[in-house]
Amino acid sequence: MNTRRLTMAQAVIAFLEKQFVARDGHEQPFFAGCWGIFGHGNVAGLGQALEQSAGTFRYYQTRNEQAQVHAAVAYAKFKNRLQTFACASSIGPGATNMLTGAATATVNRIPVLLLPGDLFAQRLQAPVLQQIEWEHSQDLSANDCFKPVSRYWDRIYRPEQLITALPEAMRVLTSPTDTGAVTLALPQDVQAMACDYPEELFAPRTWVIPRNRPDSALLQQAAEWIRRSRRPLIIAGGGVQYSEATQALRTFMEQTGIPAGETQAAKGSLPYDFSLNLGALGVSGTEGANRMARDADLIIGIGTRYTDFTTSSKTAFQNPGVRFININVAEFDAYKHAALPLVGDARVTLEELLLHLQGYRAPEGHSALATRLNQEWDREVERIYNLEHGSPISQGEVIGVVNTVTRPEDVVLCAAGSLPGDLHKLWRTRDTKGYHLEYGYSTMGYEIAGGMGVKLADPSREVYVMLGDGSYLMMNSEIATMVQERLKVTIVLLDNHGFASIGGLSASVGSGGFGTEYRYREGAAGLHGEVLPIDYAANAASLGAYVIRATTRDDLVAALEQARSIEGRPVCIVIETDREERVGGYESWWDVPVAEVSTSENVQRAREGYEQARRLQRHYL
Repeated sequence: MNTRRLTMAQAVIAFLEKQFVARDGHEQPFFAGCWGIFGHGNVAGLGQALEQSAGTFRYYQTRNEQAQVHAAVAYAKFKNRLQTFACASSIGPGATNMLTGAATATVNRIPVLLLPGDLFAQRLQAPVLQQIEWEHSQDLSANDCFKPVSRYWDRIYRPEQLITALPEAMRVLTSPTDTGAVTLALPQDVQAMACDYPEELFAPRTWVIPRNRPDSALLQQAAEWIRRSRRPLIIAGGGVQYSEATQALRTFMEQTGIPAGETQAAKGSLPYDFSLNLGALGVSGTEGANRMARDADLIIGIGTRYTDFTTSSKTAFQNPGVRFININVAEFDAYKHAALPLVGDARVTLEELLLHLQGYRAPEGHSALATRLNQEWDREVERIYNLEHGSPISQGEVIGVVNTVTRPEDVVLCAAGSLPGDLHKLWRTRDTKGYHLEYGYSTMGYEIAGGMGVKLADPSREVYVMLGDGSYLMMNSEIATMVQERLKVTIVLLDNHGFASIGGLSASVGSGGFGTEYRYREGAAGLHGEVLPIDYAANAASLGAYVIRATTRDDLVAALEQARSIEGRPVCIVIETDREERVGGYESWWDVPVAEVSTSENVQRAREGYEQARRLQRHYL
């Protein structure tokens, strides 16, 4: 057997360089490179290995370990999970900084490989710097925290353990059902140990992403359910995007006349003006989508995991006879809501189901209602886009200006706060990849790093990151990374003086926005003083961004047009918005428990409304 003598860290990089994926006959490298920050847990191991492989495996320097995972997640999401990054850290805080990114990847089922440094396997040096000691075991480190947020976890105590660990990591990363964060904890002494590895470990390997097909009998039964339904409704989820089933979905809808609503992960699967597209569904949904969901007698879920936002906390579907057909590669999701499970790839399942529905059309009045609701919603969007609210401008108007000025192929990106809900309702999608929301984990701080990841995934597109000042303050460090890499991303920063989304939520449960505004403390009264004088434009400029200040609607239009001419560096447009001018909810409810006992009359009234709304919750059995 031919062998190659390498350190464990060198073997990791040599293996990653030779991993490929293929679907529908198209093959590409699975790893686009490695993000990393070096410290005493990896500088002599992975750091040395990456330096040695710099000509063939690209290394990207970042400023925050959490941010590098967000960038990798955004990149992989944009690539439909067919390509990703590895992310390397030192031990201790460098490693645990990646925990939020790991959870974001796993919740959203996006592949990312995490390589945190770990303690000495030898143990002679213990306790080392940044080591957490446990009196009941010497086999725990901070990296054990990754176990609940990883789809696969391993610690490499001996260099030869890579021979079995690396293929297992790839199996999970390339699995349509099991993918998420994969964590390989790498003790710093083992990273530097040499081993005679078999050459076969470094041979090019292609992992084929299958298009699994559902059971034929269940497919026939699903067709029968659809034929008998009077008010069917499709819920398009992220699986539509990841399986590249957007055209298959539209064809299915055109031939059957069944309308659809979209989750956050699916938005963009259908053009906003496609007559059967009801738009956003659920808590952040449109009036039409939520009305038709309420009355539907059959729900056809495609690639959705039915989060509580999608189901309006189990109040969305009120027809007493409603049934579910779920198309999903994951058996776990296919069986939700006591559904008829079609376990398979979204694209091929839709194509095969359509063959069983030849000659079928949904009732004419049902399809016509969807078309009318689509048009009515577009008029509502136009109204919000043109409120002429004055200064400070409303958030809905900002969305309208950005949507109007940008091109169909441009990408809007967001993750947390009130913006995701408003974008879900209001953004007019014109391109299948033009809308990028991380809303499975709703991670504040994802936005700027995520925008960088999307720009790396497709440098030909303009990327517009929209975020509030709360998310900006949590993680803006990757502006400097974009400057270093000469990446152009336009950041539209809405200054609403605090956590506006939670401020509204706090008010809705009777708490008046407590602790959600950025204000000076005034003695025992709390944070009720003047607004903090934070200069976001100066901050972004200090990191190297090209900065434009805007105040009015016309200012914002001019700023966006100016930003398009800037190349090779990030642009940050700062505009103040009115935190009290909100886009309302439409026929939906979200379960946020209100205090059962309180001295506040506002809380008492909110509790009464909460108890009334809860009566609509149901189990779909």
